[in-house]
Amino acid sequence: MPKAFAHEGRKRLLSFYNTHTGEALSTLYWESGEYLKPSLSDINHILRDHRTDEVMSMDLGLLDLLHAIHLKVGTQEPFHIISGYRSARTNAFLCNQNRGVVKNSLHLYGKAADIRLPGYELSSLRRVAVNLRAGGVGYYPRSDFVHIDVGRVRNW
Repeated sequence: MPKAFAHEGRKRLLSFYNTHTGEALSTLYWESGEYLKPSLSDINHILRDHRTDEVMSMDLGLLDLLHAIHLKVGTQEPFHIISGYRSARTNAFLCNQNRGVVKNSLHLYGKAADIRLPGYELSSLRRVAVNLRAGGVGYYPRSDFVHIDVGRVRNW
């Protein structure tokens, strides 16, 4: 885990609500220095491409970034997932819809998520993610989500 997330602890928990499928998940995904494979499988499933039902192994750094955001925000509310993994077919479709989607999106590699947290200001969520300096942060207030990824540090 990057130094910015020096909150090792003994356990890491993540909670999600997929806004497209209505599925919810709260799971312990890391304990005593190890990632828990059954929990990772559940996380990969809830963050799948809801259009094609394709599942990708999500980047562990992204999961740790989400955990770090949860700790900084200090809420138990689940992340609302707008987009996690995106298949090439879905990404091409969204590119053609002129939705500001890039051809080589980090969503294609399981390294990005579009999120919001109920009861927490979107602008504050953006600020927390930017301050962690762990990757890219996009702010989309009209679409009501923040994009986070574990690519190079940048924001828009």
